Amino acid sequence: MSKAGKETRIGIVGVGAIGQAILKAVADGTLPVKVAGVTSRDEAKARDILGGLGAGGDVPWLPLDDLVAQADLLIEAAGGDVVADLARRCFNAGKDLLVISIGALLDHPELLERARETGCRLLLPSGAIAGLDGLKSASMGTLERVTITTRKPPRGLAGAPYLLENKISLEGITEEMEVYSGPVTEAVRGFPANVNVSAAVSLAGIGPERTTIRILAVPGLERNCHTVEAEGEFGSLTMSITNIPSENPKTGRLTAMSMLRSIRDALDPVRIGT
Repeated sequence: MSKAGKETRIGIVGVGAIGQAILKAVADGTLPVKVAGVTSRDEAKARDILGGLGAGGDVPWLPLDDLVAQADLLIEAAGGDVVADLARRCFNAGKDLLVISIGALLDHPELLERARETGCRLLLPSGAIAGLDGLKSASMGTLERVTITTRKPPRGLAGAPYLLENKISLEGITEEMEVYSGPVTEAVRGFPANVNVSAAVSLAGIGPERTTIRILAVPGLERNCHTVEAEGEFGSLTMSITNIPSENPKTGRLTAMSMLRSIRDALDPVRIGT
């Protein structure tokens, strides 16, 4: 429930695996919210999905402007290319926004400032990573180094712009292969569907230019693996996580779980963790 005592209305942008997980959680009572509607690129496909979930009559498909007008909290689950426009519309309308495609914000830092100017909440969930609470705390002192190492099955990196532009083929590789090493800023542009975790880590710590990431393709690997290492005046931190992919091999199951928890936390006056 919102502070005003009325049920919070969410608007979901995108009805892929994450959008569907949110709809299911509302339907089974896990999330105590009302779905104002959904929007997506393909209205017909979205209506089919809603019907298959049994939500066809209860959850309308709406044009984006109508969805922003009807919802209290907008949830981006459609990919980085929608983030900038969606954020501007939300903040101009005085609405809160939860973004899972965090990497898209690194090219639009003005949107973070716009959220602060308008007082609208811009919520950035942890996604498929852990340890952000420790990094946020450590960033209040001197953080000297933050690095991320990401290992994924080759199919989880397939189609990434960086691989296409640099003519890097993962077809038939038989051993671990490093496909990128460098700052997070370039990684999120080159692998927009793969390393949103690195954007979250960079924003929690020392920023995207100073945070470095290695991306490795590992044949035979069945899970997405991330290791974060940090050093500073607090001491040192090493965090490793192994994620089971969702129906989309680019996305771990923990990503959807993080979205659900972030929505719950947005409604709950009690906060746990930094």
